[in-house]
Amino acid sequence: MLKLSVGAIALVLYLPSTAFATVPEWGQCGGINFTGDTNCVSGTVCEVQNAYYSQCLPGTASVTLTTGTAPTTITSTINPTTSTDTTTATSTATPPSATGFVKTSGTAFTLNGSKFTVAGENSYWVGLMGYSTTQMNQAFSDIAGSGATVVRTWGFNEVTSPNGDYYQSWSGSTPTINTGATGLQNFDNVVAAAKANGIRLIVALTNNWSDYGGMDVYVKQILNSADHDLFYTNAAVIAAYKNYISAFVGRYVNEPTIMAWELANEPRCTGSTGTSTGTCTTATVTAWIKEISAYIKSIDSNHLVAVGDEGFYNEPSAPTYPYQGAEGIDFDVNLAISSIDFGTFHSYPESWGQSANETAWGTQWIADHATSQINAKKPVILEEFGVTTNQPSIYTTWLNEIVSSGLTGELIWQAGSHFSTGDTPNDGYAVYPDGAVFPVIKAATAQLKART
Repeated sequence: MLKLSVGAIALVLYLPSTAFATVPEWGQCGGINFTGDTNCVSGTVCEVQNAYYSQCLPGTASVTLTTGTAPTTITSTINPTTSTDTTTATSTATPPSATGFVKTSGTAFTLNGSKFTVAGENSYWVGLMGYSTTQMNQAFSDIAGSGATVVRTWGFNEVTSPNGDYYQSWSGSTPTINTGATGLQNFDNVVAAAKANGIRLIVALTNNWSDYGGMDVYVKQILNSADHDLFYTNAAVIAAYKNYISAFVGRYVNEPTIMAWELANEPRCTGSTGTSTGTCTTATVTAWIKEISAYIKSIDSNHLVAVGDEGFYNEPSAPTYPYQGAEGIDFDVNLAISSIDFGTFHSYPESWGQSANETAWGTQWIADHATSQINAKKPVILEEFGVTTNQPSIYTTWLNEIVSSGLTGELIWQAGSHFSTGDTPNDGYAVYPDGAVFPVIKAATAQLKART
């Protein structure tokens, strides 16, 4: 880290700007371990997003650093550079959009004492595909164009052969957390881009499925086993996951751009390996949810915690399998856990055997979770949903049910952007700003925000 004397700083202030390379708009200009240029292009200023990442944003100097302990106030006439302190620099610009932490009050979310509407999209890819900060900002800007307030994304990528963007690599049974430019510093970029566009983040910390590593990597590397369900019960595996949580969550404890942490994406018995211990039940997963959610709360009291599950019920005699409990999830029991702040559920009727009945089945699925919300007195959001045919019509019906039922919020799967280098991933569900679904989402978001 370069430190300048008072005299050197004075000299810098009088040198012409052409003596320095300039960082483009949205580029990184400071942060712990950063050694690059700190002079932003004309019309932008280097604003601290957290201790590890400062970014050239449009405007003049106004800095909020949200990593660390209680802030102090400073005033400066030069761009901030690397800092390990928690500071707030005051001057003439509009402060960053993310101030205050999202909380819950009954079945509602609140922000600084007022209602906060959760409406938006999923973007698992934004921090995992090698995208530049300019592309990240375009992605969040596209999403914000629908009126969105929240984006759900991945805070994990487990690899055994480091390449691209990843957050943890494994050598045998030993994991190493990647804190560099392709790891947590890259996620700093995601947070900064979200903040710059007025978006809060829900961050899932591992995956039930093999995409981007997930639970099965822990089990394979530590136990040399394909038994997915050992992730929930083996002490060594649980300790390794807690170690990862400590590093990832601990980095952002004081960052209000993060709305919530999720224990996993779609946790349930049996994963992509198809191999199970044969002993996993709803009680198994519920016990794990209690332990991990309490652990997150023990190191981070600022942020909300959710499961990230599909919302399956435990009603063995029900006619369709998402209600029958066979997947190891008991939505109502898990929602009642004191360290779980709000409920999540997903809706993919085509994949769940309802391809001839998507609209009606999905509408009832929403209504049932709205009832669970009322009974639990906690917010519940439909945080993933999708069909691949008749999207505008089906989504309109489902979103009307969300609005009328009082369900707290929704996040569609998934966001899409047209970059100059090509489109973002499209699995058949992607919602692009120029597509037929975008106006439907935009109208529903306005309705949710207007709902009292």
